[in-house]
Amino acid sequence: MSKRNALGKGLGALISDANDVDKNGEIIASSIHEISISNIEVNPFQPRKEFNQEALEELAQSIKAIGIVQPITVREISYEKYQIIAGERRFRASKLAGLKNIPAYIRQADDDKMLELALVENIQRENLDAIEEALSYQSLIDDCKLTQEQMSERVGKKRSTITNFLRLLKLPVEIQKGVKNKDISMGHARALLGLEEEETQIMIYEQILKYEFSVRKVEEIVRQQNNPELAEEKARKAAEKVANKEAKKAYKSLETKLTNYFDSKVKLKCTAEGNGKIEIPFTSNEELERIIEILDKNK
Repeated sequence: MSKRNALGKGLGALISDANDVDKNGEIIASSIHEISISNIEVNPFQPRKEFNQEALEELAQSIKAIGIVQPITVREISYEKYQIIAGERRFRASKLAGLKNIPAYIRQADDDKMLELALVENIQRENLDAIEEALSYQSLIDDCKLTQEQMSERVGKKRSTITNFLRLLKLPVEIQKGVKNKDISMGHARALLGLEEEETQIMIYEQILKYEFSVRKVEEIVRQQNNPELAEEKARKAAEKVANKEAKKAYKSLETKLTNYFDSKVKLKCTAEGNGKIEIPFTSNEELERIIEILDKNK
């Protein structure tokens, strides 16, 4: 008997009357039905309302070449009339490809289960942005009354991962749009969550866009914002570094002048506190007398 791979773990766990599954976790292909595309309607609970037309056309070309690799999943709403539970993108691409029929699993599901299935299927897509995924998790909490632990089981992701996505929804709308449009990464957004003031979050967000800060740089800025004493200490050290650099430059210039004046390799040694000494080397008594004569002239 021919077999096909089972649905994703999340969807399979949600479907109450799943096809017969063998010991290897594979769905038996005899439960797949060929359904007329004209008898299928889209899922009214589909969280995603926009589908990339170029990507659909690419999938349609693939379907023309090799057919549907994974059947869609539907529920029967009346005699020979069906509604999509999962696979709307494949359904739309199949229509573009000119298919009359499409392979499908038929399931039983009420409206609440339809919403839950659609949300989970949406989350399992690889091309969701971080905000879309976070909104899908929030919908599962608000509309399907799922806990984070239950969501973790449904979508096969760690609870901590789900929590991190949900926290993104606490950011100002402007920053959420930046994540959605890929102006900043999820790492940038998570770093900004470390700031309490919304105005400060937006200010740092605008700096990220202007100066193209890395995630590590933003994390450093957030630490400084949350610890003013640390920021002051860093500023003090930076000022000292500049001052020391200028002092070294001045000392080097003076050392060169003294070397030229005494016609001997003078060494000027100074500490950060301003202490130091001047060394005028000589290799003979005659050279020492010459240096003394130079000093005597300037008494």
